[in-house]
Amino acid sequence: MKTSIQILSVIFFIFIFSTITLFCQPADNSYLDISEFPSGVQGQAIEQLINTVNSNKPADIEQFIKNVCTPHFQNFAPINEHINIFQSVFQQTGGIDFHSVRTYVPPREETVIIVKDRNMGSWNGITFVFNEADKIDGLNFSPARTPTNVSVQPISSDNLINAIAEYVDRAEQKDLFSGTVLVAKYDKILYEKACGEASKRFHVPNNMDTKFNLGSMNKMFTATAIGKLVDLGKLSFGESSETYVDESWLPTDKTKKITIHHLLTHTSGLGSYFNKNYWNGSRELYRSVNDFKPLVQGDKLAFEPGSGYQYSNTGMLLLGVVIESISGQSYFDFIREHIYQPAKMNDSDSYEMDFPEENLAIGYIRSKDDRYEWENNLYKHVIKGGPAGGGFSTVRDLYRFALAMLENKLVSEITRDKMWTNHSDGYGYGFGIQEGPVGKVVGHGGGFPGLNGNLDIFVDQGYVVAVLSNYDQGAQPIASKINSLISQMEQ
Repeated sequence: MKTSIQILSVIFFIFIFSTITLFCQPADNSYLDISEFPSGVQGQAIEQLINTVNSNKPADIEQFIKNVCTPHFQNFAPINEHINIFQSVFQQTGGIDFHSVRTYVPPREETVIIVKDRNMGSWNGITFVFNEADKIDGLNFSPARTPTNVSVQPISSDNLINAIAEYVDRAEQKDLFSGTVLVAKYDKILYEKACGEASKRFHVPNNMDTKFNLGSMNKMFTATAIGKLVDLGKLSFGESSETYVDESWLPTDKTKKITIHHLLTHTSGLGSYFNKNYWNGSRELYRSVNDFKPLVQGDKLAFEPGSGYQYSNTGMLLLGVVIESISGQSYFDFIREHIYQPAKMNDSDSYEMDFPEENLAIGYIRSKDDRYEWENNLYKHVIKGGPAGGGFSTVRDLYRFALAMLENKLVSEITRDKMWTNHSDGYGYGFGIQEGPVGKVVGHGGGFPGLNGNLDIFVDQGYVVAVLSNYDQGAQPIASKINSLISQMEQ
């Protein structure tokens, strides 16, 4: 799945560093790694980036942004946000070292290098978008598959769990991970562990039933609810959104061109309601789906619906409008009745953060204030999640959801297969899609300052990997490593 500099402020930070772990990566034999450092101006820019990340100094980061990046990149976010992003990469990786340049078949316009992080020895890819003057206009940092010029030894099923446990323990010891991990194969749980604290203020430990914020993972539930309406004969994927999204949201000349398919696949041309009005407003204003209407009104299309791909929180929000329009229920009641209850997800909901909810983790961000090591995210995140994200769940509930989908308990097999088809840029209907060495893998990642989560469903192999964290970038490296280990299994 491609990510770019088009997502606003903090949302850019989260999407860059907590995308679906496998879904932005190519299938086997479609890439090649050469460990020769790039030459010329672009090579110099790449070297400066690595040195800047490793220095972890605000002054160096500011100079890099001003001297090596385009005005478009510079103005995308305030300089303090750029600094936060770079320092977050350093905190997670402990520094990075160049390994190779990765080329693809078919070729890509972007330049991709593979680096190894010093904390955990994991592989990561850095994607550079250069303009005509060889200035950096876009950056993407994400997990990468093992380079082709590094030999990988197959592991047995007996050694898989030991390797997973060793990696999770190491991440916990380095305080890089606070959260829960569950690995299963079909109806058998192979490994689960809880690490860290749900509340640092009161030193309450996480446990296997601790509820973590999902970020964008809620999109899977929204899409599944749309699939349910299709199965009930109340909606079709090719239908225009005009019937259900009235002009108080968007003008008819836009909605009549935007289909349900476009909204589900991020091909509508719509953007994100996390705009300046949201960031400058009170979180108290946004609880129901309808409360977000002022943030959507006036939204312009980045392209004609169906002609491009742009990750869109607004598109998923409007699917919530569709659900409410057809069902006559609130979005939240419909999800409880048709997703959570049949899947027996008793610890999942869009809890309101100003009310006490038992066993719910608080999100944490490493503090820039020398007096404190951490700060919580209570004043940064939504007060209540919705169709595009922000709800809560547990790894055990996510496992139950995965089983319910595999067993066609939530939607029909025909509808599920449509949802798990790559319709655009590695994305299906609310699920990321990857075809690789272990067959088809579907799922979704999510994040925001102070939270990170990921669910991967190995459709052909039967594995389910669920990781939730109340740290920035806490879940993504764990999920990526586990998926890599599964791909190394002896066949």
